[in-house]
Amino acid sequence: MATAPTARLEARISPNLQKILKRAAEIQGRTLTDFVITAVQDAAQRAIEQAEVIHLSLADQQRFAEVLLSPPKPTPALKRAMARHDKLLRTE
Repeated sequence: MATAPTARLEARISPNLQKILKRAAEIQGRTLTDFVITAVQDAAQRAIEQAEVIHLSLADQQRFAEVLLSPPKPTPALKRAMARHDKLLRTE
């Protein structure tokens, strides 16, 4: 069975932080490397989700659905913008 390729990550940390991380890993019965990789992966996934996922209140969700299902009529400014957009597409 072939092993997956890996990359190396190095970080300098204080001896106190290393002690804390080792203790946490021991409590969970994991190696320090496994503990750190899992913690970093979880933090990365949370950061990405916070940047990419929009959370709406129930009232905002309902309003969003209402506007999608019954959009307002285009304003004159929107009609002009759509016409300019269409014209730009035809000239390309």
